[in-house]
Amino acid sequence: MKKVFCLLILVLGISNVKADEGMWLPILLKSIEGDMQKNGLKLTAEDIYSVNKSSMKDAVVLFGGGCTGELISAEGLLLTNHHCGFGQIQSHSTVEKDLITEGYWAKDRKGELQNQGLSVTFIVRMEDVTQKVLSGIKDKLSETERAEKIKTNIFRISGELTKESYQKVVIRPFYNGNEFYAFVTETYNDVRLVGAPPQNIGNFGGDTDNWVWPRHNADFCMFRIYTDAEGKPAEYSENNIPYKSKYFFPISMKGVDEDDFTMVYGFPGRTQEYISSHAVDFTMNYEDPARIKIREARLGLMLEDMRKNDTVRIQYASKYAGVANGWKKWKGEIKGLKKTGALEKKQIYESEFKKRAALKGKNEGEVLIKLGEIYQKYIPLKNEEVYFTEVYNGIEHLGLANKAAQILDIKDLTSFKLEAARLIPGAEGFFKNYTASVDKKVMAAVLSIYTEDLKPSRLPKYLTDIKKQYNGNWAVYVDAYFTHSVFTDMARFREAMQNPDATALANDPAILLAQAMSDWYNIEVLPPVTKMVTSIDSLNRLYMTAQRTYMTEKKFYPDANSTLRVTYGRAEGFSPDDGVEYRAFTTLEGMFEKNMAQPENPDYVLNKRLSQIHLKKDYGKYAAKDGKIHTCFIASNHTSGGNSGSPVINGKGELIGINFDRCWEGTMSDINYDVSLCRNISTDIRFVLFVVDKIGEAGYLLEEMKLVK
Repeated sequence: MKKVFCLLILVLGISNVKADEGMWLPILLKSIEGDMQKNGLKLTAEDIYSVNKSSMKDAVVLFGGGCTGELISAEGLLLTNHHCGFGQIQSHSTVEKDLITEGYWAKDRKGELQNQGLSVTFIVRMEDVTQKVLSGIKDKLSETERAEKIKTNIFRISGELTKESYQKVVIRPFYNGNEFYAFVTETYNDVRLVGAPPQNIGNFGGDTDNWVWPRHNADFCMFRIYTDAEGKPAEYSENNIPYKSKYFFPISMKGVDEDDFTMVYGFPGRTQEYISSHAVDFTMNYEDPARIKIREARLGLMLEDMRKNDTVRIQYASKYAGVANGWKKWKGEIKGLKKTGALEKKQIYESEFKKRAALKGKNEGEVLIKLGEIYQKYIPLKNEEVYFTEVYNGIEHLGLANKAAQILDIKDLTSFKLEAARLIPGAEGFFKNYTASVDKKVMAAVLSIYTEDLKPSRLPKYLTDIKKQYNGNWAVYVDAYFTHSVFTDMARFREAMQNPDATALANDPAILLAQAMSDWYNIEVLPPVTKMVTSIDSLNRLYMTAQRTYMTEKKFYPDANSTLRVTYGRAEGFSPDDGVEYRAFTTLEGMFEKNMAQPENPDYVLNKRLSQIHLKKDYGKYAAKDGKIHTCFIASNHTSGGNSGSPVINGKGELIGINFDRCWEGTMSDINYDVSLCRNISTDIRFVLFVVDKIGEAGYLLEEMKLVK
C-alpha cells in the first residue's frame, strides 16, 4: 500500500506541480505568471504575448511546415536549426558546389539565396472562440453531425473575425475538442538563405549523436524575410525589401549557468499527455516497434550507397535524416516509457479516477471500460495501417505512380495527354534526388518484412500472389519490376508521358502495385480504423472533461498541436542511468575528445578551420567565464517535435540558445513527461556567434544584432 500511495502522489502530482512540465498557450500566461516569476522570469505575461504592443510573439515564426524560427535583428534576420533549413541547403548544393559540406555565407544582401516553397508564419493574435464554435452542439448529435456542425461554425467564424486581406484565420481544437482557439496569422513567402555552417559543425555527431547527450554541434542556419515595398507579404521579387521586425530578441553574451531560468517559445507538434493506458500500450508495444523495424532496414541500405557515392550522399542527405530522426526517437520513447513505468502510472491514475467518479455517484469511469473494448479491436487494425504506411512510403517511386494512376480515368484523349504532360515537371524534381539502385534494395527489404510480419489474410492478394510466384524471393521480383516500369527512370517516364498509352500505363508494374496496395488499404483497413478513431476521439473528449472535473489537483495544459506555446524550466543536468551523471553544458573540447575516441567515425570528422582556432584558443568575446567555448546545454523545458529552432530565452527575455533536440531517455515526454529524465538540448548562442564570426567570416551580420554584455 505504501508503494502504491507514493506512486499515486507521483502520478497525480498531489504534493506539488512541477514548473517544468507544460506547453502553455501565450494568451493564457496570466494564470501562471506568478509561478514563472517565482522561477526566475523578470518580465510579465504581457511582455511575452500582447496584442496592444510589440512583444516576444512578434519575433517567433512557424518556419516551413514544422519548425520554429526567431528574429534577431530589425531587418528580418532569422535563426532556426541547421536541420530545419537542411532541405534548402541541399537544394542549392551540387557535387561541384557542395553547400552541405562547405557551408555557405552570403557576403551581402545580393548573395542571399531564394528558396522556392519556403515560408514563415507569424501569429498576429489569438482568441478563445469555444462558445461560438460549439454553438448549436447538442448531446443527441452523432459524431458525424457534431463534426459537420463544428465545421460549419468554424467556416462562419473565420469569415467574421477582423483581419487584413493578407492575413488568415486558423481555428484549432484543444483539450480533445472541448475548447477552440482562433489564430490570426501572417505568412511570408520570400525567405532567403543567408548562411549555414559546414555540416561537420552544424551537424557534428550526425546519427551517432542524434537524440542523445552530450552534444557539441552548432545546429543553426540563418535566413532573412523579405516583403514588398510596403512591408506586406509578397512572392519573391528582386525589388522586395528586408522585413521590418516588430520585435527581435536581444542576445545575451553572458550565456547560461547551471540552475538558470530558461524559457522556450515555439510551435511544438503533437503530444498525447492525457491518453489512456490502452493507447500507451499500443504505442509502446505495437506502433513504435513496427516503425523501428522497417526504418532500420531502409536506413542501412540508404547509408550503404551514400557512403560509396557523393551524388547519392547529396541526393539522400535530407531524406535519410528524416527517416533516421523518427527511427531513433521511437527507440528512445520505448526505453523511456518502460524506464518510467508509464503504463503502470496510467493504470494507477485511471483507478483513482474511477474511484473519484464513483464517489460522486457518476459513471464517467465507464469511459475507460469502453476505450478498452474498442482498443482490443483497434490495435491489430491500426498495426496493419502502420505497416502499410511505412512500407508504402518507403518505396519512393510509388507516390509518382499513384499520381499517374489518377489520370487513367480520363476518357478524352486530348485531356489525357495534357494531364500526362503536366506530370513531367514534378517528376523532374523527384528524380533529381532519386537513385533507382537505392530504391530497388529498399523495396525488396520492406516488402519482405511486410509479407512476413502480417498474416496472408491481412495482406493485399496481389502481394501474396507475387510472393508465391517468386517463392518469396523479393529481390528477383523487384529486379524484373525495375526493368519494366517507367516510374524508376526519368528518361522512360518522360517518353511515357509525352506519348501516353493508357493501357500500357495501367499495366505498368508500379501502378499495379500502387493500386493493389492502396485499394487494399482504402477498402480493408481505413474504413474500420476511421470508424474506431471517431469512437476513440469521442470517448477521449468525455474522458478529458471528466479528468478536469475530478482530478482537480492536476494542472491541465492543452496538448501540443503545432500552435504557439511557451514552456519554462531550468538549465540542469540529469542522471539517465545508475552511476551516470550529466552536467548541464558541453564545451568545444568535447568535439575533439569524440574525434580522438572514434577517429574513423564519419560523424566525428573535425572542421579544419575550427581545429586551427581551437589550437590557438582564439575564442575572442565568445568564451564563457571559464575561458572555454560552451557549445550546447540542456534544460528541463517541456518540448516536442516542432520546437526545433525555437528560441531559448533567459529571465530577462534575452536569447541564450536555439533548441534543437531532446535527450534520448526523455523522448517519451510526448506521452509521459518526467522531470528526472526529460531534457531539451540547445546550442549555446555564443557558439552560434563564434561560428558566424570566426568560421563563416560573416561578422558583418553581428552588426545587425543587439548583443547584451
